[in-house]
Parts: sequence; C-alpha cells; structure tokens
Amino acid sequence: MKQTFVLVHGAFAGAYAWDLIVPALENAGHQVITFDLPGHGADLTPPQNVSFDAYVDTVAQHINSQSEKVILVGHSMGGVVITAVAEKMPEKIAKLVYLSAYLPKNGQNLQELAESDAESLIGRNLQFTPDYSGGYLPEAITEQVFAGDCSDDIKHLVAEQSKGRLEPLAAFQAKTVITDGNFGSVDKYYIETLKDQGVGNTLQKQMVADNGTVKQVFSIDSGHSPYFAKPAELVAILTAL
Repeated sequence: MKQTFVLVHGAFAGAYAWDLIVPALENAGHQVITFDLPGHGADLTPPQNVSFDAYVDTVAQHINSQSEKVILVGHSMGGVVITAVAEKMPEKIAKLVYLSAYLPKNGQNLQELAESDAESLIGRNLQFTPDYSGGYLPEAITEQVFAGDCSDDIKHLVAEQSKGRLEPLAAFQAKTVITDGNFGSVDKYYIETLKDQGVGNTLQKQMVADNGTVKQVFSIDSGHSPYFAKPAELVAILTAL
C-alpha cells in the first residue's frame, strides 16, 4: 500500500541525510517528503533567529499539504520535533517513527535527556557561541558521531556539510508538552541503533521504557546515522510498517 513518509532530520544535519533513503522508498511506490529545518542545510537562518516553534510549523506545513495521513519519521533531535507535531495535529499522522531519536516525556527537554547520556560524544564536546544561541562540534567528533561507520564518501559529505555551520540550540531548551488525547493517540515505533555515539543506546532503551506506549522496537547494528551506514536495512523496516 502506498504511504507518504515525512522525514525530519536531526541536529547537525539537513535534508541531505535522507539522500540514500528517498530513492529506495520511492522505488517501493511510496511518496517521500524531505526538507531543511530552519537554520539547517540550505536554510541559512542565523541560529539566534531560529525557534523550536519554527521547526514545528515547518513540519506541520508539509504535512498539511497532504490529503492523507502520513508516517512521520524523526531522527535524533527530530524526535522532539515530531513529538510536538503529533501533539498539535494527531489526526494527520498515521504513525510516528523515532529513529535513534529523543523521545521525551511531558515536561522534559532535549538538553535534560542529553545530559543524562553518558554514551554520547556530543554533550561533552559541544562548543557554544558567546550568546549560547548556537553550537558546534570539533570536526573529528562530527565525523566519528555521524559517519564513523560509513564510507569515505559519506565522511567527506558530513565534513563538507558541517563546515562553518552552527547548530541552533533553541530546540534543546524547549520543554515538551504532550497529552494522552493527542500525542498519546498516535501509534509509535522506535528504531534503535546499537553502536550510537550521538544518542546512546542505553538512553534509547530508557526513553522507550519511560514512554510505555511504543508498539514495536526495531534494531539496526549501526552508529548514529543508519540512513548512511545501513540504508537498505532502514528502508526494509520503514516499508514493513
């Protein structure tokens, strides 16, 4: 059956993250929507002008352009975004898929979850702008986290896309507000990554356990970017949904 997938990238990334996934999903007969969140990829909005609400509104606009319900996939930081979108418009979402993503409880924010993650290399290496509106990682850490188990071509792509870019940090502080009637009404799935140095697997398991309503957990033996490291496995899971 044809589905519409809306793919939301994470921090330190852009729509390019899905470049290996989109053709495979389309070849399987599905529609796929990707885009850059504000301040990412080709969108050059300065970090200080980026808000979490702008992320949510961007995703919502793409979903509203569709007449049917969508499968909404969020990677990493994108998990917090899709959570807020599901609270805002649950009637438009068939399934939520968390891909090595933050799955917050009501009242939590991304920073709180990240600070509890002893396996992640991001928090301990993140450097900040003077006004704390943006952050960046040393090049070696960026490569290790986002392409450590990937080909040299992917390592080069990640390095080039990250060069000179700041990650807007507004989303890290935004507190999650969710209800059982809205967010709680949408079916949820989690794709865990077993060798993740961005969102540690221990934290991934803990978030799933804390949520208590995830219908099924899938596992990929990869680092933080399974869309680059194990694209065929990821596509197989998504199409199985």
